[in-house]
Amino acid sequence: MENFTPISAFIGGIIIGIASLFLLFSTGKIAGISGILERSIFTWQRLENRYWALWFIVGLIIGGEIVQLIGYPGFGSGHPHNIYLIGIGGLLVGFGSRLGSGCTSGHGVCGLGRLSFRSFVAVITFMSSAFLTLLIKRLIS
Repeated sequence: MENFTPISAFIGGIIIGIASLFLLFSTGKIAGISGILERSIFTWQRLENRYWALWFIVGLIIGGEIVQLIGYPGFGSGHPHNIYLIGIGGLLVGFGSRLGSGCTSGHGVCGLGRLSFRSFVAVITFMSSAFLTLLIKRLIS
């Protein structure tokens, strides 16, 4: 835990929660990133019905770039990355989130906030898998 920052994590979580509530109450849309990405790119709706999703994705990218530019400590590893592994990882994560009817953030933030039973089961599954993976890793090493 080299970069443990509980205060900024807490503030970021509050901001994400408020933004999710704002999107839900203002548009009736859920702020699950995998669903928004799918809606913005892979749907055959008219473009004017997808503007909000496109702007949401653009805002995520710009926000990440701003944080990178101001040099927030702990943001990014500073290590060179293999672009092919990143691409393969992205495809696998996309496939998994499609298979799971949403990504971990969508189920954890938006689904649990709406008291969705499906999201509750998904979060329990994600967390159980993470704990089991950590346990196995620690037993092996």
